[in-house]
Amino acid sequence: MQLDPSFIWTAFVQLLGAIPTTLSITVVSVGAGFLIGTVTALLRLYRIPVLSQIASAYVTFIRGTPMLTHLLLIYFGLPVLIDALAVQLGWSFRSVSIPMIGFAYISFSITAGAYMSEVVRAGIQAVDRGQLEAAQSVGMTSFQSLRRIVFPQALAAALPNLANSVIGMLHGSTLAFAVSVVDINAQAQIVASTNWKFFEAYLAAALIFWGLTVLIERIAALIERRVGAYNRGGVA
Repeated sequence: MQLDPSFIWTAFVQLLGAIPTTLSITVVSVGAGFLIGTVTALLRLYRIPVLSQIASAYVTFIRGTPMLTHLLLIYFGLPVLIDALAVQLGWSFRSVSIPMIGFAYISFSITAGAYMSEVVRAGIQAVDRGQLEAAQSVGMTSFQSLRRIVFPQALAAALPNLANSVIGMLHGSTLAFAVSVVDINAQAQIVASTNWKFFEAYLAAALIFWGLTVLIERIAALIERRVGAYNRGGVA
C-alpha cells in the first residue's frame, strides 16, 4: 500500500460537512446527560426512598453495559413501545416519524446521564458539608443552599471530569453509524469507498477528532482558570 497525501487533504475537506452532526450529538447528549446526571446524583445523595434505588440501578446498569448496546436497545425497543402506546392511546404519531439521529440523541443522553451522575455526585461530595449546614442555619432552604453554595463549588471541582466526559461522548458519537447516522467516521467510510483509500480517509477523520479534542481541552482549561480566579477573588 502506498500512502496518498493528496487524498488525505481531499478526504479532510469532504469530512468537514459531517462535523455539525458529530457536534450536535455530543452537545445534546452532554447537555441532556448533565441534567439527568444531576437529578440522579441528588436522588442518591439524599437517599429518597424507592427513587434512590431506581437511580442506583440505572447507573449500575448503564455503566456496566456497552454504549453500542444502549443504542441498539433504544433503536429496536423504543419504536415497539411508542407504537404500542400509540395504538392504546389513539395517537397519530408513529415511531417511523423519529429521525435516525433522534435515537442517537436519546441513547447517548441516557448513557451520558449515568456517567455524569458520578461526576456530579463526586463534585457535590467534595464541598464541605459545613457550608451547607451554615447556609441552612441562616435561613436558606435546601434548594437555595444547593443553588447558591453547593452547586457553584461542585461545578468547579467537577470541571476536569466534566471535560473528560465531553471528550468521551465526542469519541463515542462515532457509534451513531450503527443506526445510519452519517457522522465523521461514517463519512470517512463513504469517502474511502470511492477508491478504497481507507487509511487516508480514517487518518483525516483522526486529525479532525484530534483537533476537536484539543479545542475542548483548551475551552475547559480557560473555564477552569476563570473559575479559579473567581474563587480566589481575583475577578470582579
